Amino acid sequence: MGATIYDFKPLDAYGGVYDFSQLKGKVVVIVNVASLCGFTLQYKDLEYLYKKYKERGLVVLGFPCNQFGNQEPFTGQQILQLCENKFGVTFPIMDKIEVNGDREEPLYGYLKNERKTSLGFKGIKWNFEKFLISRSGKVVERFDPLVVPLNFEKMIVELLEEGHKAM
Repeated sequence: MGATIYDFKPLDAYGGVYDFSQLKGKVVVIVNVASLCGFTLQYKDLEYLYKKYKERGLVVLGFPCNQFGNQEPFTGQQILQLCENKFGVTFPIMDKIEVNGDREEPLYGYLKNERKTSLGFKGIKWNFEKFLISRSGKVVERFDPLVVPLNFEKMIVELLEEGHKAM
């Protein structure tokens, strides 16, 4: 397991390595997604935030996962096409992963250790659980699936401004 968020190198939807070292100095939202989930409308909010703030240093990363209710049965390419065509997603979609259990993506083991739920639960409860990472690579917040991305837009802006002042 990596020592910092920047040590991870998961695969993207095309099977290429996505080196997290490229995220240094960025504010990042990491979310486990599923195409058939009732929370898929959050794709639109995530895309809105990404487009609005990417020039200021925001990156959104979607990690498809099929561990909850078999709601992501598609292949990486199918997921990518669905995200682009149905939701207009332009932020990076990663390779399909597991977020809990013996085969969990190491990045998710790291995220869950860094920020447990408010009740101290470590595991991911459902699709569209979100992690917010500061420009310095610190996992600053974890949002459950019921929290829509626009509800933490102010926190994103504060992190973007905080990092901008320090640069």
